[in-house]
Amino acid sequence: MAQYARRGIHGQTVEAIARRILTGEIAAGATLNIVALQEEFDVSLTALREALKVLSAKGIVDARQKRGTFVRPRADWNLLDGDVIRWQFAEGPDERLLEKLHEVRAIIEPAAARLAATRATEDDLAALDQALTEMAEADGDPAAAVAADLAFHRALLAATHNELIERMEVVMETGLAERDRLVHGGAAHDDPVPSHRAVVDALRERDESAAETAMRELLDKAVRDVEKARGRRGSQ
Repeated sequence: MAQYARRGIHGQTVEAIARRILTGEIAAGATLNIVALQEEFDVSLTALREALKVLSAKGIVDARQKRGTFVRPRADWNLLDGDVIRWQFAEGPDERLLEKLHEVRAIIEPAAARLAATRATEDDLAALDQALTEMAEADGDPAAAVAADLAFHRALLAATHNELIERMEVVMETGLAERDRLVHGGAAHDDPVPSHRAVVDALRERDESAAETAMRELLDKAVRDVEKARGRRGSQ
């Protein structure tokens, strides 16, 4: 998960500057006023430079002689970094980013389910079953529902036994959590267990096509759930 979430003054400074850049408050190409930022955040120059090193490592800022520290073009940013994704949700659900992340999931997860149908071990299936149990027991507890859903999708990626696919959880995790908070944080919603169980059943049967289809249907349901949640928010 995100490395710099809630980590004291250092983490707060990193996040505050990042959010200003990601929202466009500080535009690409702009040179940062180091003295003003130091005074505003009431941190030492060393602490501020350490915060900027974090953003530099993520491709967001750079420093050059005579030019100073400046914001790099968006094309250079590491948009697949877990922190960068999380920072974009800091002010609440970002519907455009949620849609982009759903498109990524729609490409990756059905294929991952198909692969997992041929590779999942008994331990993998046990992890998925455990996530289903936690999902069923989370009724009425939004935080538990989010945690159970994340556990399920991490277990699915792990069941592919492809370390590159497993790493995609970094890309999807924050967006999935935000989507879940939107859906589970409102009024009553459909039981998520049956759609998730259909995926596990297909994996257990080693049915690649059924696993892929079940995952596509699960993702279609996820879109409908978000639309319902948005409808509830709009009517309040």
